[in-house]
Amino acid sequence: MAELRPSGAPGPTAPPAPGPTAPPAFASLFPPGLHAIYGECRRLYPDQPNPLQVTAIVKYWLGGPDPLDYVSMYRNVGSPSASIPEHWHYISFGLSDLYGDNRVHEFTGTDGPSGFGFELTFRLKRETGESAPPTWPAELMQGLARYVFQSENTFCSGDHVSWHSPLDNSESRIQHMLLTEDPQMQPVQTPFGVVTFLQIVGVCTEELHAAQQWNGQGILELLRTVPIAGGPWLITDMRRGETIFEIDPHLQERVDKGIETDGSNLSGVSAKCAWDDLSRPPEDDEDSRSICIGTQPRRLSGKDTEQIRETLRRGLEINSKPVLPPINPQRQNGLTHDRAPSRKDSLESDSSTAIIPHELIRTRQLESVHLKFNQESGALIPLCLRGRLLHGRHFTYKSITGDMAITFVSTGVEGAFATEEHPYAAHGPWLQILLTEEFVEKMLEDLEDLTSPEEFKLPKEYSWPEKKLKVSILPDVVFDSPLH
Repeated sequence: MAELRPSGAPGPTAPPAPGPTAPPAFASLFPPGLHAIYGECRRLYPDQPNPLQVTAIVKYWLGGPDPLDYVSMYRNVGSPSASIPEHWHYISFGLSDLYGDNRVHEFTGTDGPSGFGFELTFRLKRETGESAPPTWPAELMQGLARYVFQSENTFCSGDHVSWHSPLDNSESRIQHMLLTEDPQMQPVQTPFGVVTFLQIVGVCTEELHAAQQWNGQGILELLRTVPIAGGPWLITDMRRGETIFEIDPHLQERVDKGIETDGSNLSGVSAKCAWDDLSRPPEDDEDSRSICIGTQPRRLSGKDTEQIRETLRRGLEINSKPVLPPINPQRQNGLTHDRAPSRKDSLESDSSTAIIPHELIRTRQLESVHLKFNQESGALIPLCLRGRLLHGRHFTYKSITGDMAITFVSTGVEGAFATEEHPYAAHGPWLQILLTEEFVEKMLEDLEDLTSPEEFKLPKEYSWPEKKLKVSILPDVVFDSPLH
């Protein structure tokens, strides 16, 4: 629960917001991380020392539900001559370390990221006659912050968020988000590390799909060229009724060419998916070194989940050689060019720690497999094949309803435990499938109707008997059962 008040009004847990010129005695009482970010805000908005602010009534570190302590809202006049309309500028406080006393974030030094290393911003076009900023963007930012805190997965520029609902709960076509660097906010060095500012950009479903099939940065650049779709500062207009491809049909040609040339940099998704081993069970069913699907709980080991995360991270690195990390990778600390590794040791909570020591889980070669996806996940298979595997890359589905993963790899990916001789291989509940270019082309022909999923009824099944591979597209309810 949150309340709206001017940031200069006294609150139960926070003093008034000072600017860079606050008296030293007062500044010493103010949380240093918060003070540093306010300094950047005052640099941009010297005439708005006390903006309206949405504040969490019960702070997250006191057991409240909202991770962001505050969201400040500023009025930005824009620059009409540069096609930048007047808008509301929202800035979060809480994803970075505001306090430095470990109440929320572990203090790791001044040289690295502060907390998660970023704060969120959002720019919403101001409607004519609007005298105060709408507060719904603050709840949207809290929702993204909850995801970050709960998963400990960070965002970076170019990422996309599938929201599947109008961002303001209206009838708007703006139902998803991309993330980019804020065009005005500069990185801030705080006493607890560096903070950067990632701006949320509202997009239509068609624009989200284009970002998935190509890359987020490419779509952001196209949005910057269309004033009514964002313009140079990527300002979200919830009243926008047309996609950039309807506004300028030539932009679809640029996307198609980009996909053909670059492929997709989407290396994996969290999805409703499952897989079954249709091969003959191992002769020794009591072999404790293997996890037999159906006879023991499906659990990903900490090292498997770390390897999957590393797989997803590396897939975001443009022009990097497609390499899967080794089965027993050493944990890599620190930042990469594109994304900081999660601070967790696995993709799941501690409860998903492997029930069998990682080194005792053997890699099994499978003769025949059955892959299962819900409709939304299945619709991404053509992207996986055309945008990733045909470009010598890999793509991972990480189950959100069960502890398992499916990674498709091409023959150009090094470090995979699936090989051309044994194209289906499993390490515990992590399945790898190696597909040759010839087979990928065949699958794309047979799966063509997946690009228009509204034209077929569920369940839908595809089978390649000569390859001993079956793919089923199933209703969501199937994956909500305990068996999955």
